[in-house]
Amino acid sequence: MMKYLLLFIAIVAEVIATSALKASEGFTRLWPSVLVVLGYSVAFYCLSVTLKQIPLGIAYAIWSGLGIVLVSIIGLVVFKQKLDTPAIIGLLFIIAGVIIVNVFSKSSVH
Repeated sequence: MMKYLLLFIAIVAEVIATSALKASEGFTRLWPSVLVVLGYSVAFYCLSVTLKQIPLGIAYAIWSGLGIVLVSIIGLVVFKQKLDTPAIIGLLFIIAGVIIVNVFSKSSVH
C-alpha cells in the first residue's frame, strides 16, 4: 500500500508544482518559483521510488491521468479557466481509463 501512497504524494506534488508554474508568471515571482522546484523535486523522487514496485506504464498512466484531471480542476477553480463540453468528456474518459487500468489490467500491481 505504501507504493500507492508515494504515487499519490507524487501526483499531489506535481499538481501543486504545475499550478505554481502558472502562478510564477514565467519564473518572475519568487515564491511560486520556489514551489515549482520543490514540488517537482518531491514528485519525481516519489515517482522514482514507486517505479521499484509499480510497472512504469501503469505508474505513469495513473500519475499523468490524475494529474491532468486535477490540474484542469485547479485551472477551472483557481485560475478561472473555462472547460467546454468536449474537454469535460475527455477528462471523464481519462478517469475511466485510469479506473480500467487499475481494476481490470493484469499489468497493474495490486
